Amino acid sequence: MNTVFPEAEPELSALSPVGPRRSAADIAYARLREALISLALPPGSVVSRLAIAQRLGISQTPVREALIRLQDEHLIEVVPQSATRVSRIDLNHAREAHFLRLALEVEVVRRLARAPAPELGEALREELRRMRAVLADSDRATFAEADEAFHLALFSAARVPRLRELVRSRGGHLDRLRRLHLPEPGKTEAVLQQHEALAAAILAADVAGAEAALRAHLSGTFAEAERLRAANPAFFA
Repeated sequence: MNTVFPEAEPELSALSPVGPRRSAADIAYARLREALISLALPPGSVVSRLAIAQRLGISQTPVREALIRLQDEHLIEVVPQSATRVSRIDLNHAREAHFLRLALEVEVVRRLARAPAPELGEALREELRRMRAVLADSDRATFAEADEAFHLALFSAARVPRLRELVRSRGGHLDRLRRLHLPEPGKTEAVLQQHEALAAAILAADVAGAEAALRAHLSGTFAEAERLRAANPAFFA
């Protein structure tokens, strides 16, 4: 009787892992999204797929894919046989994003404050040092990135970093509202102070204090939504 043995798996140890690569569509999406969130592409403005492709030095196909993703996030409005426009800020979308972010991040900070890990302190202090340095340079775009990094550090410490991506993908209208608010006098300083208060409460294992600090921090911009709309009516739906 002949015994049939399964074929041996080929030896793959000689193959080096391929590092992460970003497609042209991913790059187009990331750069377009930042231009939208930063208001460099203002709400209501018309965008050209051809002009974007030429500017990025890529074909129109990846630009089209990027625009579809941004349309799914309600940041772009594509009217067939007509124009492609940057959507205006919709306070209903912003309100839903605020609700989602608050629900998730409150649980994140409560979980962290119940048992703050030793390494969390250094991670948060490093993010705060970065924010202070950026604030001293008066670079609002980089400050916004540092703000994002601080909150991502919280989600990562709670071992749910992909939920931060969920919040981000739903939060385009809220993020544009925040960018509209950020240049106002004292706003960046207030954000840093709120981050410091939140970090201190978490590291002190003050669960109630951490939740209160987070709620105060996340509510600041949305409380100013109607005033921001009155001051910038062309930007809003």
